[in-house]
Amino acid sequence: MQQRDGWSRRATLAGAAAIVAASGLATGRAWAHAAARSLSNPAASAEARALYAWLWSIYGTKTLTGQQEQNFKSAGAGLELNHIRRVTGKAPALLGFDYMDPEDQAATNARALAWHKAGGIVSICWHWGAPDIGTGYENSKKAFGVEQALVAGTPQNRAMMAQMAGVADLLTQLRDARVPVLWRPFHEFSGTWFWWGQHGPDGFKALWRLMYRYFTTERKLDNLIWVLGWAGQNVDAAYYPGRDCVDVAGADLYVDDHGNLAPMFGQVKAIVGTSVPICLHENGPIPDPATLGPQADWLWFMTWHTRWLTDPAQNPPALLRDYYRSARYLTKDELPRVRPWG
Repeated sequence: MQQRDGWSRRATLAGAAAIVAASGLATGRAWAHAAARSLSNPAASAEARALYAWLWSIYGTKTLTGQQEQNFKSAGAGLELNHIRRVTGKAPALLGFDYMDPEDQAATNARALAWHKAGGIVSICWHWGAPDIGTGYENSKKAFGVEQALVAGTPQNRAMMAQMAGVADLLTQLRDARVPVLWRPFHEFSGTWFWWGQHGPDGFKALWRLMYRYFTTERKLDNLIWVLGWAGQNVDAAYYPGRDCVDVAGADLYVDDHGNLAPMFGQVKAIVGTSVPICLHENGPIPDPATLGPQADWLWFMTWHTRWLTDPAQNPPALLRDYYRSARYLTKDELPRVRPWG
């Protein structure tokens, strides 16, 4: 087993201050200020708290490079990472995983654990097929009776809770391995293409809060940092479930240029203010780092998989190389040498 860097559940954030300051990515003062920012779950693990404090310490000055993987191409789940390494000589700081395919969920967890042990940060989403129909991307766009599913004991509720329990089991494995996870469920909820976005703000917020309570209170998943991601076409405050169950907010919009998406950043900030950091939770073309700043201070970007990364019309190799080497964007090799989050 790879030796950990001495960070235990008993470690204090004060002790982590010196570690992060030594990394050169945050001053001791910035870390102390960031440490005052609390996760929504008061029982969050030391690793989750430390990662969250570090994210706050870089917010507004640095942006994490992120890449979503896929698992359905013949090249395998390493297609995107291999492309980035070949073109840039680097790796993203953040790797996105998906619990979409039940047959790949165990392997997904294994890849997430390996990524964490290799020094990267783990993000997980879930293209959740309509619980009473089936799994997979296409089924995530099918209709599902959310109103009925929110009533205990109904067939829809039993199906939904059984599948939620299965994913909680997967996240428990990562918790027990002390892996903090940027957990991004119900993404693009303010659109109407996924079943969880087809029942308006009240239906969505009830789903979010049900999962939050089940995962944090019943299943004791203290390793999760909860990431809320609007669809950029409809950044509506009516969907916001509240700071007490959200740790990072964001939105996504697929555009045809490398602009900074400042209007969308501003829309999210108008809702959450400075209470949580704001991320670009999915993207096609990577924003030009030279255009980022107070009007577009994305905490991270997460380039979508396959053609969104590899098509030269989306991210030309020369630009990808330049962006990954920019001062604004942090890659995996630029994360703290000794990670306070384990």
